[in-house]
Amino acid sequence: MAVNLISAAQQLLTPEVIAQISSFLGMDRSATQKAAIAAIPTILASLSDLVGTPAGANQLSKLLSQQQGSNPMDMLRNAGAPDLAQTGSSMLSGLLGGRTMDTMAQAIGSFAGMGDGGGKSLLAVVGPLVVGMLGKQQHDAGMDANGLASLLRSQKDQIMAAIPSGLSDQLGAAGLIDKARSGMASAAATGSRIAGVSGATGASQAAMAAGRTQWPYWLAALVIVAGLAIYALQRPTEPTVAQSTNITRPSTGTVGMAPADLTVDGVNLANQVNSSLGTLQAQLPTITDEASAQAALPKINDAISQLDGVTARAAKLSPEARRALAKLIVAAAPAINQMCDKVSATPAGTIAKPVIDNLRAKLDQLAKA
Repeated sequence: MAVNLISAAQQLLTPEVIAQISSFLGMDRSATQKAAIAAIPTILASLSDLVGTPAGANQLSKLLSQQQGSNPMDMLRNAGAPDLAQTGSSMLSGLLGGRTMDTMAQAIGSFAGMGDGGGKSLLAVVGPLVVGMLGKQQHDAGMDANGLASLLRSQKDQIMAAIPSGLSDQLGAAGLIDKARSGMASAAATGSRIAGVSGATGASQAAMAAGRTQWPYWLAALVIVAGLAIYALQRPTEPTVAQSTNITRPSTGTVGMAPADLTVDGVNLANQVNSSLGTLQAQLPTITDEASAQAALPKINDAISQLDGVTARAAKLSPEARRALAKLIVAAAPAINQMCDKVSATPAGTIAKPVIDNLRAKLDQLAKA
């Protein structure tokens, strides 16, 4: 029997993990736990929609296969939440699109009282944990892209029912979920279970989410929990940047915000750039022909629109901050331009040319900010 995805993901939210995330967000642990529990079904619901098309199913399956051997729990333990958030922001933006992630972050932030920036940072940390859990399920069951899609779709009602009503209303109003289906699922499905791990004994503990009944533990989930008990999660240490295109991480102790001189009107410009570049890195390599171009170009245009917003706000930065922002673009531009060159050399080059030219112009403009 397939493991319950909500339960398996929630069991990763051990007290130590919640402590790491709450320190990163600058929130108390109970509020962090509430937000993280709500974020899990929100992310899974979006992924279950993504796999509704063969292209989306293949995109997620390909990402999971690339992540094999890269355990997000290890990254959280060794490098801390800020580095995991960088990876997660790029990952989710690439899968769902920057605009969808921003809208989702606004709903989470409003629901949990942490603001848009906090909501986005929370999603960026929880996202890799959820994706890592899916990768393990796919690997252990030997599923292909179709099998993974079937697993997600088969649990769609349970996933929708696990989204708290206040949050589901906001997501429905934003067009991210089907409120009618969510309501029916909530009436029919049982609630989700919060799992905890005792570091001394490795025994699983569970607390009921408020107002919800419990789902049973599946044996496979118990194995995951027992394995997690060996981790003695440390507080975040100074991590290194794994890729030249990663953007500076938010400082710990803040609500997922960049240094003050890179924040304008409450918007973290470094995170905005990071999100845009993540989308570009995920989408540009997929363009090989007209069909793949038609699928990728809307998301690339979303990333360009996000860069437009960065450009508009960058004018309000101090000269020193504008130079710092420009350095981020200069560091990332060679890799992005190389991807653009490869797209131009494919049969889809003609179709993609207007978008590619626009993208290059935006990057050049920001590099001179």
